[in-house]
Amino acid sequence: MILKLLFTITLFFKVISSTPVPPKSSDSVQFYEKRYYDYSANEPIRGLNIGGWLVLEPYITPSLFEAFGDDVPVDEYHYCQTLGRDEAAIRLLEHWGTFYTEEDFKQIASLGFNLVRIPVGYWAFKTLESDPYVSGVQEIFLDEAIAWSKKYGLKVWVDLHGAAGSQNGFDNSGLRDAVNFLNYSENINITSEVLEYILQKYSAESYADTIIGIELLNEPLGPSIDLDKLKNDYYIPAYDYLRNTLNSNQNIIIHDAFEAYNYWDDFLTLEDGAWGITIDHHHYQVFSTGELATTMDEKIQTACQWGTGVLSEAHWTVAGEFSAALTDCTKWLNGVGIGARYDGSYVKGSDTSYYQGSCDNNEDITSWSDERKQNTRRFIEAQLDAFEMRGGWIFWCYKTETSIEWDASRLIEYGLFPQPLTDRQYPGQCSN
Repeated sequence: MILKLLFTITLFFKVISSTPVPPKSSDSVQFYEKRYYDYSANEPIRGLNIGGWLVLEPYITPSLFEAFGDDVPVDEYHYCQTLGRDEAAIRLLEHWGTFYTEEDFKQIASLGFNLVRIPVGYWAFKTLESDPYVSGVQEIFLDEAIAWSKKYGLKVWVDLHGAAGSQNGFDNSGLRDAVNFLNYSENINITSEVLEYILQKYSAESYADTIIGIELLNEPLGPSIDLDKLKNDYYIPAYDYLRNTLNSNQNIIIHDAFEAYNYWDDFLTLEDGAWGITIDHHHYQVFSTGELATTMDEKIQTACQWGTGVLSEAHWTVAGEFSAALTDCTKWLNGVGIGARYDGSYVKGSDTSYYQGSCDNNEDITSWSDERKQNTRRFIEAQLDAFEMRGGWIFWCYKTETSIEWDASRLIEYGLFPQPLTDRQYPGQCSN
């Protein structure tokens, strides 16, 4: 009953206080000098993702999904659909209010990180008529997180993590096994409306010393979507709105869409009069059987190549996601109902896997061998060194309920993630 009342009160104040207000004429021409982060002059980004909070991911907070017993929803869409909006709102409000608190942001800053990337779905702001999502409250928690970031000297990327219809079919888009973002004008329109609202609100002068980037869309699945349509119907209108309507110098972040290095070199270039673009590359080595089977030396070599690969790109770059994972053993990492490639239990369509090792006790650090601990530390250090060859890095993610390989707080606790962040037990791995 208390949570229901709290939800009602929270929603009321959200409605009356956060309606978009066009910038005043004096604000609309303000050039916000503090916002445009000069990656070549400042220290590299050394950041953390605030994953599994405002966008649910089953492997990050399994307890929310384990509560369903044998019939586990596979994503946030089905989580809300199964519970119904009222019950989903009660459970999610408790999650949003407790999974991340001010203490986390204070701790993140104290550990030497300088930025947080905060994922949020389109449904936090506006929904399709058919959507089951809880909407209209996440923004309050996002704003609170931004305020905490400012208080503790952290910069922020606001990341639109899920588009209507899904841009990739991953559960982290809100809706798994669908890639319909660009297939229906309704999906493009509502996502664009939400993006414009995000650009307008979070490019305001009051955020200029904190929010140094807005990611237009997380991980659009380049091989499966029409990238020209993505550019012409979504990215370019957003850029024009930001520069020509808002007259803002906000930095915008474009994920690489899983395309090769230099793919985005001729898009929104200085020659075209465009500026303030950063390309976001995500790097993992656990989502194919072949990658899992490589030797440790080969993994390090690949990580170092991630650093050198971006040096010739026209835009500035940041590795916006990476992890410490050397296995895909974390429960539900590949999705609810899908096993792990590492132990041969992975089953999805025609994709196959074979046994490479046991996933038993994967989340019990006392079961890890000294070799595994050393390899994990070595792998993390190589990635940090590689990504600092250019703009920097944002580890996925700060914390989880149970995982070690995806949890910076645990990795630091166990001595597997450098503290201070520049400390190296394995120096020079990417200079050999």
